[in-house]
Amino acid sequence: MLSAEALQKIDREVAKYPPEQKQSAVMAALIVAQDEKGWLAAETMDFVAQYLGMAPVAVYEVASFYNLYNLQPTGKYKLTVCTCLPCGLQGSLEAADHLKARLGIDFDETTADGRFTLKEGECMGACSMAPVVLVNNKKMHDYLSKEKIDALLDELRKR
Repeated sequence: MLSAEALQKIDREVAKYPPEQKQSAVMAALIVAQDEKGWLAAETMDFVAQYLGMAPVAVYEVASFYNLYNLQPTGKYKLTVCTCLPCGLQGSLEAADHLKARLGIDFDETTADGRFTLKEGECMGACSMAPVVLVNNKKMHDYLSKEKIDALLDELRKR
């Protein structure tokens, strides 16, 4: 279900814990699986559960609790905008509106070309740098003005 390379990455995470607590690597294992597959289908989560010796429902609980996991297919670039109150007071709501207008989509939607999915996120621990956008759960862009948002979108479109 997952490549040998992905399984090696999961094994490195599992090795950080005592053998009887290998389930503690579930979050890292889900990230590895999502990086390879693009999202977490039920079959993928079932495989992770079996690989870690867990009940599938325990893996589903983790995957559905944290918004960094994609339980449905997303665009090539998932853009998550922090819209919690401190960021909202520093311009993130306006940044989100600008992204919506530029992309022609709302939160939880994907552009017709499959390139961008826009998500609403909660606190990313970067309130002093708002507005912030997290790209594919990996790279945060901060102090975003409309011009910086436009430049980010242009850069991602070129990839």
